[in-house]
Amino acid sequence: RAAKSTRTVVIAGVPDGLLQDEILADILTIHFQKSRNNGGDVEEVTYPTRNKGVAYVTFEDQAAVERVLRKDGHQLEDRRLSQPCPLRVTRYCENV
Repeated sequence: RAAKSTRTVVIAGVPDGLLQDEILADILTIHFQKSRNNGGDVEEVTYPTRNKGVAYVTFEDQAAVERVLRKDGHQLEDRRLSQPCPLRVTRYCENV
């Protein structure tokens, strides 16, 4: 089992202030578990963070990280959001 940091991605562009934090974390979890988003089993979503519009998604499996990073154009879509939100997915690092 790889270290947590190697199983985590940084998500930028999370729509801030539109929904409750817990709901947004749920929407992110669902998004990154879907196979059409190249996702996998999500261990944890950290949101909100110190940085506005940024979340951390930790997968159970490092392979999911590689798949998610390879996918172009993540769009966060949910009926509770007024419009799809483009997300930027990058490798985890201490300084976002």
